[in-house]
Amino acid sequence: MEEQIRILFVDDERNVLRSLERTFLDEEYEILTASSGNEGLSLLQEISPVQVVISDYRMPQMNGVDFLREVCRRWPDTVRIVLSGYADTAVVISAINEGEIYKFIAKPWNDDELRIAIINALERYSLNKRNIELTEALFTKIEELKQADSHLERLTGLGGTKGQNISATLAENILQTLPVGVIAIDSAGVIIQCNREAENLLSINISGSIGIPSSQALPEAVTGFIELHRGQKPGTGRFSINGFTTRVKVCFVQNADQTITTLLFDRDDSHV
Repeated sequence: MEEQIRILFVDDERNVLRSLERTFLDEEYEILTASSGNEGLSLLQEISPVQVVISDYRMPQMNGVDFLREVCRRWPDTVRIVLSGYADTAVVISAINEGEIYKFIAKPWNDDELRIAIINALERYSLNKRNIELTEALFTKIEELKQADSHLERLTGLGGTKGQNISATLAENILQTLPVGVIAIDSAGVIIQCNREAENLLSINISGSIGIPSSQALPEAVTGFIELHRGQKPGTGRFSINGFTTRVKVCFVQNADQTITTLLFDRDDSHV
């Protein structure tokens, strides 16, 4: 079953919301509306997932950038767009560069431009989601192959032969070419896997990072993020790493008698 596509529009002017609803009346989107940032946050808390959020900038109590920043913190996979009819471009561009906002659209908007922006935002959402799902599935398969190799070694006493390790080697080669950074940490907090993309994003050495505590190789914000989500469902956050906004997802994979912490890193290339 395909995921229901939901678009949330937030604006304190009711006539603007009605106009946006009419614009997408014939689309196969579920359109949600809110007249304030707080109302928008309440809707997002109740309804999931919401793939795209589009907010006015000038609103009382909570402006659009602050609202979308909070959306980013709670639901980082949601793509965020700001609408503004005021000369606030410096503030908006700063938020875009920090990763809170995907795109800025000026009021009065062009309906076709807005449609295209939403299509692109949905493609971005789907691609990010698919990348993470594929990486998680691949890493789980790698661990299964390694366990199978280890089991064969115990049964045959021929550990380390080419035939037994070829599947794990192939999976390892695939992991190293993924466009998403992957780091695995064992239950003792030691790094047991690190691919090339993670090396590039974090500026660490692959061979030098294997076997050392994650607290020594990873930014403090990331290690704190791991602890915050430990024992829970997968969590996603964004951090400034080496001058770039980087999306980080943590998940926990049960492997034999220990829990493997898997980190997925993906640079957020949001731009004006």
